[in-house]
Amino acid sequence: MTSIQHISQPVSEELDLCRQRFDSFMTYNNVLLNEVLQRVASRKGKMMRPLLTLLSAKLLGEIGENTILAALTFEFFHTASLIHDDIVDESGVRRGETSVNEAYNNKVAVLVGDFILANSLDTASQVNDPRLVAILSKTAKHLADGELLQLHNIENRELSTSVYFEIIKRKTAALFAACAEAGTMSVTNQSADIERLRQFGEIAGICFQIRDDIFDYVSGSEIGKPTGNDLREGKVTLPLLHALNVTNDAQMLHLVHMVKEGRADNSHIATLVKFAVNHGGIEHAKQTMIHYAELAHQLLNNYPDSPVRQALHDYLDYVISRSH
Repeated sequence: MTSIQHISQPVSEELDLCRQRFDSFMTYNNVLLNEVLQRVASRKGKMMRPLLTLLSAKLLGEIGENTILAALTFEFFHTASLIHDDIVDESGVRRGETSVNEAYNNKVAVLVGDFILANSLDTASQVNDPRLVAILSKTAKHLADGELLQLHNIENRELSTSVYFEIIKRKTAALFAACAEAGTMSVTNQSADIERLRQFGEIAGICFQIRDDIFDYVSGSEIGKPTGNDLREGKVTLPLLHALNVTNDAQMLHLVHMVKEGRADNSHIATLVKFAVNHGGIEHAKQTMIHYAELAHQLLNNYPDSPVRQALHDYLDYVISRSH
């Protein structure tokens, strides 16, 4: 599998600049705020979203200050959303470490998330283009909408694959789409290119979430969450939905209803995980990712071959084959 370092080569200097400016923000003269910001900064991920912004821009033009600001806008937004997500999910773990809400409390986590979110807005305002603020606002609405849809779906006894995809499009894919759209928009006004790269980002986000959902059915401490954690939160994702659809197993459906009602214990969760694996749920989810990825690869074929286009192809392949 191609590494992130290799994929980022066409924009390595710009990505390093994003890291430096991200880290510089995470130092503040408020003692408690600085402590939490440093904690968050120390475990930042692979910066997949700013990388997508930079590559999308570089495919069509030269990266400038507006592209860097767009990339940072959505990295700050993403960071804030993770803190808020952990509060909503009552999660004590983030990337294998104690979450902010668990290490401190919900009040601190909400306020720090709000502070970082405010900086996302401030960063967007430095770009003299109201379209960026519009994209950010639209994305924020999609994420909140998706979270509420997911919460409602937990209580819903009906199991729907279409609702599952609607949730991940709003919760995860919307942010990837925004990153690619904003990057493209920073170097061109061509609406066809902006929309094409937005679609590429959305598909990458769909694949990213399906891959995350697969992790919930496999063991491995490096993933950063225990197997079956989504089920413990009442979330029924693609691998299990497929297994239920192909078997119509009444006993397993009963266990799923127990999960949604919060009555399932660890043995019930383990049974459902094994059931999904044994009835093709993982393979179906992988094939679904491959199908979506092919659509995204085709979008890139509208552009001449180049190191940047190849990096975007590799980016997508990394998303569907990553191990954590």
